[in-house]
Amino acid sequence: MPQPQTIELQNYQQPDYHVNSVQLTFRLAPEGTEVTSRVIYQRNGDATCPLKLDGESLDLLSIALDDQPLSKDSYQLSDQGLTLLQPPAQFTLTITTRIHPASNSALEGLYQSGGNYCTQCEAQGFRRITYYQDRPDVMAPFDVRIEAEKATNPVLLSNGNMVGHGDLDKGWHWVEWQDPFAKPCYLFALVAGDLAHVEDHFQTMSGRDITLRIFTEAHHIHQCDHAMQSLKRAMRWDEERFGREYDLDLFMIVAVDDFNMGAMENKGLNIFNSRLVFASPETATDDDYIAIEAVIGHEYFHNWTGNRITCRDWFQLSLKEGLTVFRDQEFTADTHSHAVKRIEDVRMLRTHQFSEDASPMAHPIRPASYIEINNFYTVTVYEKGAEVVRLYHTMLGEDGFRRGMDLYFERHDGQAVTTEDFLAAMSDANDTDLSQMQRWYDQAGTPTLTVRMSYDAKNQRCTLHCQQSCPATPEAIEKKPFLIPLTLGLLLPDGQEAELQLEGDAEPQGTERTVLIRDNAVSFTFINIPARPIPSLLRNFSAPVLLNMEHNSADDAFLMAHDRDAFNRWDAAQRLTMKIMLEMLHEPTYTDSALIPAFQILLNDPQLDLALKAEALTLPSESDIAEASHPAHPAAIHQVRENLRRHIAEHLYGDFEAMFHQLQDHGMDDTAMQQRKLKHVCLSYLMASGRKEAVTLTYQHFTQATHMTDQYAALTLLAQCDCSERVAALQAFETQWQGDAHVMDKWFAAQASSPLSDTLASVQSLMNHPQFHFTNPNKVRALIGSFAMRNPAAFHRADGAGYTFLREQVLKLDAINPQIAARMVRPLISWRNIEPNGSALMQQELKAIAAQHGISNDLFEIVSKSLESDPQIELKE
Repeated sequence: MPQPQTIELQNYQQPDYHVNSVQLTFRLAPEGTEVTSRVIYQRNGDATCPLKLDGESLDLLSIALDDQPLSKDSYQLSDQGLTLLQPPAQFTLTITTRIHPASNSALEGLYQSGGNYCTQCEAQGFRRITYYQDRPDVMAPFDVRIEAEKATNPVLLSNGNMVGHGDLDKGWHWVEWQDPFAKPCYLFALVAGDLAHVEDHFQTMSGRDITLRIFTEAHHIHQCDHAMQSLKRAMRWDEERFGREYDLDLFMIVAVDDFNMGAMENKGLNIFNSRLVFASPETATDDDYIAIEAVIGHEYFHNWTGNRITCRDWFQLSLKEGLTVFRDQEFTADTHSHAVKRIEDVRMLRTHQFSEDASPMAHPIRPASYIEINNFYTVTVYEKGAEVVRLYHTMLGEDGFRRGMDLYFERHDGQAVTTEDFLAAMSDANDTDLSQMQRWYDQAGTPTLTVRMSYDAKNQRCTLHCQQSCPATPEAIEKKPFLIPLTLGLLLPDGQEAELQLEGDAEPQGTERTVLIRDNAVSFTFINIPARPIPSLLRNFSAPVLLNMEHNSADDAFLMAHDRDAFNRWDAAQRLTMKIMLEMLHEPTYTDSALIPAFQILLNDPQLDLALKAEALTLPSESDIAEASHPAHPAAIHQVRENLRRHIAEHLYGDFEAMFHQLQDHGMDDTAMQQRKLKHVCLSYLMASGRKEAVTLTYQHFTQATHMTDQYAALTLLAQCDCSERVAALQAFETQWQGDAHVMDKWFAAQASSPLSDTLASVQSLMNHPQFHFTNPNKVRALIGSFAMRNPAAFHRADGAGYTFLREQVLKLDAINPQIAARMVRPLISWRNIEPNGSALMQQELKAIAAQHGISNDLFEIVSKSLESDPQIELKE
């Protein structure tokens, strides 16, 4: 196998040819779809140069230039594409290819799902449809004609507006679509099949009527109402918050079962993984409802941040994804709870992105190079990218951020741009020098912000001494200082917040303010502070950094009780319990006298948001503890966490039981969702006590559940318990839901996430279950992914059997779907942070993958980067 090619940002060059227009004709057949592309090219510059077109897995049937067939000596054909050797300055190129949707298991390009045709072209799937410049900075309007058998494919969809349709001979028909907006080919979409739809309408702020349609198989139509209402809320929110109105007459969503991602923002025709569309109280949890709303919003918001303005190249991926994640986070926060949403996002960032920053896969949110772009659809690009966008919002405020966004849209509508363009719009709109922000795009790693406080009681001066540092990562050893906004308050001994007046200020500026840290070391002195305060730092998680400041248990308990910043109340609880568990790793009987009173105050605080209370009572995850301990001993971490949960449960059993019975949740509004969230945290603590009556209560909760949130919460808890109720609940759930593929994914996940000793054997057995399909990404994620990524106790077995199992599945997946294989292998790359025995066994499996001939570029890049710093590793070519 040849060494895969590395693509470098520094080698970017503009395309040699622009595209004026694209006409595509599809004649659909499962194993022989013919695609004819008619493209008008124009040379970019005066020099004569070849035209290189990307193409993979294509059968070339014909090629003509200005309607004249091309001789074979005028072009070169390879497995990677087609090159015209001496084309003229402007010409029309007509190419007919044959592709095979039914056998396309990679789920890129045009493929079939459940007998229906659909496409996935981001990042580089269009090259599996026809020969073309498959890059985001080549933009053109598309006209599309689709021909198919009418009986099996009555619905024929593509981007834009339908401009014609009719019947053909032999039971075939045709539909033509026209997208007036120039777009890159990664936003092209086609869907065809036997689909029903639900329809609604939306009136824009300028009074235009937009038709909204969600397409799926007929028996799922009744589960689409929540998705439709979420879409309408997203459209209204984008108008009110950012002034962005939808620009076509029709907006469509199609739900498909076989999809590598969550959803895709194709212009006017979003294609969704069906698990992020279907919802009813009986089949979807509260978390499912919120996730569906968020992803519907995310893909809709891409219409402006991704479609109307797109990326110049794939290195700029975070320009659209990080920005749009920030927008969907704000949408969810405005719609539900700002505090809870912020906590959920930061927990996800700390657990997954911080660990990625600390691994061999660390990369800036704008990578400098890649082998396979699919590997950079990462939490760094998305979630850290969103945090970098949030830095602008924190520093500029809501009005300043809106000015920057307005200028960005005004300057770059219809363009393919870079992160520098976004930075410049934010800076120019606010007449502020933000050039230091570029380091967040170019430097990898999580900065550590160390803060030390000194207090001068005589002069009532409080000084915060701040230092920042960032560890070496693959792209750089030495890091330049980041621009870090630090939002803070100072709490006085009575729980009140001090008025904050920086030395040199004429008067106080309120009880909370944001200071900017530009250098490696800086100090801030506040005057007229009447007593030694307890600092409340990094409020609302004002920057994606690791905060290092000495807080003793009493300080954390004080902040849990008095901090007005909801995020920091939660964070204080996380710090307190994390310190206790890290101590318990060395001294199993260790306890802290501040813990139980602090938790009791939180649990019974009548003023505290119920969902926030649930978050604050939830201990840091086993993955979080592993990140904080070096090296990590997964079995010991699991035991310590369970011991602390049991300790809390034993002391507060009556409080948890009373709260559980007190909460009465009805309906699907925010109040009911908050009550269920807290109720299930209480139930989890009751189960942690090990009492038989808690098991009986949980099983009763399972059998009496009237909606999926209660039923699945109880099932998950019972699945972790070695008891007869576990067997009964799993059997009952399977019997009830065996006809619903998405609900059955929950059943697979509940068993794969169980820390019981026989979980691996159970997972292996479940792979033979009639509802498990190895070619379906959702099934793979639910079973194999849940075991390897969300069950450290079972995955990190001492004998290494979990690692061997994952290696075997990854290699099988790589042969059919390299994208999913590359995602599934990631649990193995954390070998450096695991205790020596586990680390050696993980390396052994990675070496076995690396030694496999013919693995995909997707998998090769992940494995090679994981192992390349080990001098004993020799990767197979």
